[in-house]
This record gives sequence, C-alpha cells and structure tokens, in this order.
Amino acid sequence: MKLQWVVVPVLVFVAGARIWLRYRRRHPRSAASSSRPSHPALRGKVGLVASREIRERLRGRVFRVSTVIILVVVAGAILIPKITSSPSPPEKVGVVGALTTPQRELVVAVGRHTGTKVVLSSEASAATADQALRSGKLDVCIDGDRMIVDESLPTADTFVQSLSAELGTQLAYEQAKLSPVQSETLARAKPLEVVNLKPTAKTTVRTASLIGVILIFIMLSQYLTWTLMGVMEEKSSRVVEVLLAAMRPIQLLSGKVLGIGLMAMGQAALAVAFALVLAEAVGSSLLHGTGPVELAAVLVWLVLGYAFYCWVYAAAGSLVERQDQVQTLVLPLSIPMIIGYIFALIVAPTGSPSLFFDVLAYLPPTAPFEMPVLVALGRVEWWEFACSAIVSIVCTIFVARFAAGIYRRAILRTGGRVRLRQLLAGTRG
Repeated sequence: MKLQWVVVPVLVFVAGARIWLRYRRRHPRSAASSSRPSHPALRGKVGLVASREIRERLRGRVFRVSTVIILVVVAGAILIPKITSSPSPPEKVGVVGALTTPQRELVVAVGRHTGTKVVLSSEASAATADQALRSGKLDVCIDGDRMIVDESLPTADTFVQSLSAELGTQLAYEQAKLSPVQSETLARAKPLEVVNLKPTAKTTVRTASLIGVILIFIMLSQYLTWTLMGVMEEKSSRVVEVLLAAMRPIQLLSGKVLGIGLMAMGQAALAVAFALVLAEAVGSSLLHGTGPVELAAVLVWLVLGYAFYCWVYAAAGSLVERQDQVQTLVLPLSIPMIIGYIFALIVAPTGSPSLFFDVLAYLPPTAPFEMPVLVALGRVEWWEFACSAIVSIVCTIFVARFAAGIYRRAILRTGGRVRLRQLLAGTRG
C-alpha cells in the first residue's frame, strides 16, 4: 500500500476545482450565462433562488475545504486499516525426505486457503529438523506420517490443523488404493450448507452501515447549519427585504432549501463514488458486501433527513439576526439527531437492534440514522422501509407548512431575537 492512493485523488480534485474557478474568472460572461437555470426544474423564482444558492456555495471557500476534508476522511477510513494491517509472517515448513507432487501442491493450497504464505525447505534428517525447530528456523516439520511443531514458537494453529487433516486424508486415500476417479470425487467433496434461522450481518456490512451513518450525520450537520446561517445573514444584512419585494416568502424559503439540498446530494454522491473507486483500486475489504441497496438507503435517508430538518433550521434562522444567538438554537435543534446518531453507532457494530431501536426507525427525526442500519443488517422488509419513508414525507409536509408560517412572520422583524411563543400567540390572536 502506497501513500499516493490518498494524495493523487485529492490533488486531482483540488487541481480541477482551481482550473474551473480560474476559467470562471477569465470568462465572466460565459460563466454567467451558463449559470442561468436552463433546466425546467430550475426555472421560475424558486429555481432562481436555488441557482443563486448553488453559485454562492460553489464560489465559497468553505464548500471547497469541506469537500476536500470529507474526501480525506473517507480515504483515511479506507486506507488506514489497509496500511496498518501487517501481513502474517510466512510459515516455514521443513520436510524430512521428499514430498510427492500432490502432497507439495496440497501444502501450498492449504496455506493459500488459510491466508498463510508457505516456505518449504528440505531437511537432511529428523535430528536436523528438530534442531531447526528449536532454534526457530522452522515452524513445522513433516516427517513421514507425522508433523512436528515447537509449542514455544508462534505457529499458525489454523494452518497446522488444516494441513494435518488434509495430509492425513490424502494418506488415507493412498492407503485405500482408490482409483483416480474415486480419489477425485472424494477430493471435490464439500461440507453441507449451514442455514441459520437468525442470520447475522457480516462484519464488513456492519462497518459499511456505520460509515453510512457517520456520513449522514456529518452532511446533515453541515448543510443544516448552512441553511440556518444563510437565512440569518440575509435577515441581518437586509437582503431579504429586497428579495421579498419580488417573490413570496415561501418561494424564497423553498429555493434556499432546494439549492443547499442539491449541493448536499452532489457532495454525498461524490463521497460515495470516491469511496467505492478507492476501495476497489486498493483492494480494501472495508466495503465488500455492501450492495446497491445499502448505498441507496443511505442516499435516500440523507435526502429525507435533510428535507425534514431543513425547514426547521430555516425557520430558526429567521428568529435571530446575530451569530451569537445562533449558538442557543443549534444544540436544541440537533438533540434528536444526536440521539439517533448515538443509538445507530451502538447498534451498527453489534448487529443486534432492540425494540426501541426499531421504533426510532419510524420516527422522522431519528429514522435517517436507524433505518439505513436496519437495511444493512437485513432486519427490515421493503414495505417497512416504504412505511417509514411515507411517515417521514407526511411529517415533512406538516413541518414545512409550520416552518413557512414562522419564517413569513419573523423574517422581517429586526432589532433583537424573535421569540417563538410571541409568533404563536400572534397567530392565535
């Protein structure tokens, strides 16, 4: 494993971003014309606001730095276990006399099956082999119909036991004087399939689900904070007054959350693609066993989680106009995410979700973290996944309507923090 697998992809991304930014500076007219929404989905006032958010984020240094940091973290999660895992030392096998060709091939095959490199050496006599074992020059010695090991040496028990069984079986075949066809039939014998009524997820799948949960938490925390800060900055700078002169509050709010949401999906897709390509390039087993269903579940719940929380954070941003006031809002709003994130971190490595964990998978504030874990563990059916998604979508619609009302009544109030109970009391009045 070499370090260039980490450095080269990051340098390529940074160089491409810098070239693209230089092109935009040198060709402002073409860049401006290309940035206008031409796709039908980005037309209209909502599309204009969304395009504006995308341009602002792409131009900002925060987005570029955060993207590089995410890629470096993903690369580290894949490469560090690969780099730090030291290969097992070769198994030195001495042979007194001579092995037949089938026996020699069998020794090498057993070593390959157990992940052990085998080094064969010929010994002149049993006494010489005994001395080599005691001095550490040999780990195992094959002398006729027996195998000799030194218990004080760190020999591979799996390799020794497997080799002993295979050589004994082959010796029995020879003593039984079976025909070549009969010997080949016995050699192709396979153990019976073991079916577990309560299958458990593989370690690699658990690790992949854990990485997916961490990715969702990081992305949601970053982009929801961007939504809150963006609304607060527009209010404090009075830019929102100019924008509201040309469009309705719900159009401005929808365009903002749509633009930042598209940036979140793009960055998440880039991180997932980068992880898959890098894992395949370096031969990492970290994501082996992770199928398209698990990856799709992570992306789907990233979208649903952002759709649910973005309205809440946008409405919260309309209540304040200074950055010091933001700190008092971020923690209470993020408590449901933290609860879901912690429970997902506990269950993902063990693979044993409780009834309470299953309930959290159907609650919109915590489902983005719990449901991908259940999908990776194979503990949820497609209709259960669909039910949780439908519940989240329905709740998102109600939250969006409530948040839009708060945003409409609070965004133009300046001079201090707006209390939520004041808005609610005004609504009732």
